[in-house]
Order: sequence, then C-alpha cells, then structure tokens
Amino acid sequence: MPVSDLVYLRVGGDGLLFPGEVPFAESFGALAELHRRGLIRALGLSGVTTAQLAKARAIAPVAAVQNRLHLFDRSGDEVLGECEAAGIAFTAYFPLAAGMLRPGLDLSLAPPGMAPSTAQLATLDEVAGRYGATRAQVALAWLLARSPVTLAIPGTSSLAHLEENMRAAGLGLAVEDVAVLDVLA
Repeated sequence: MPVSDLVYLRVGGDGLLFPGEVPFAESFGALAELHRRGLIRALGLSGVTTAQLAKARAIAPVAAVQNRLHLFDRSGDEVLGECEAAGIAFTAYFPLAAGMLRPGLDLSLAPPGMAPSTAQLATLDEVAGRYGATRAQVALAWLLARSPVTLAIPGTSSLAHLEENMRAAGLGLAVEDVAVLDVLA
C-alpha cells in the first residue's frame, strides 16, 4: 500500500478558509490513526491557530504547519513562534502577497485590505534596489530570514519565475533591511 510522506489537514482557523463541519479533534484524529498505521509518514496542519496546533499536538506529532504569512500580513506570526519553539516546519502560503507584488498590477482592482499601499511598495522597491533584486526576491528573502523553520511556497507559472524565486534564498538581507521590512505590515 502506498505511503504518503506528508498530509495536511486544512483547518480554517486563520480566517481564510471556513472551518469544516467535522470537529477538529475528530478530523485530526482520523489522520493520526492513519499515521499510527504507517500510511502517512508525517502530519501537518493548514490555516491553524495556536490553540488548534496545541490540540493537534496532544493527539499526534505535527511535522509542519502551513499558514498565511507575508510582508503585509503577519497573521501567522504567533503560530510561527509556536512552530519555531517546537521545531515544527512552518510553510508560509501566499508568500508573495497573493500576487500583489507584481509590478504594473492595477491594485485598485484588489479586494479591500489586500493591496499593499504605495508607501509599502516604495519601501520594498528601495530595499530591492539595494540588492539588484526583484520585489518577489526580497519578500521571499525576508520570509526566510524570519525563522530557521520557515519555508515558502510561492506559486509560479514559468521556469524563469521559479529560478528567480530560488535566487531569493541566497540574497542575504542585512539586519537593517530586515528591520525596515519588518515594519511594513
């Protein structure tokens, strides 16, 4: 029988997804049973609160958490802190602000509260200019600098963007630039 390496339970505690109708402990408990039977190597949670993470950890080991976190949305900070303390991988989804960093994008069409301000983008552009980097590269480098348990999953539609995103890991932002970016949210 095939074994899955990592299976995430999408919880909906972060406000982006609606919580499921099945109680959390029951849903995670079912995955934990598959883990105990050897059908799943590791368990993860997506869109989770710190309270839900604690409940899950009381049921079975949690290897990874996938929550929203990017330059302009720090709603996942508290969960990231818990993951770092416990040595749990934290995968930031929407690390490029759900596409809002693309130059030339008409931000007036974005849903309310989603688009970065002109001042935020100017600061990001200023930092990116110091490194000869793109907005996306700086956003990813900032995210990776936040914690040793942080991973990012930027979407891409081309090999060129994938390669651009990969170069962000080697950007090495100065402490001062990380501090400048830290106050953007």
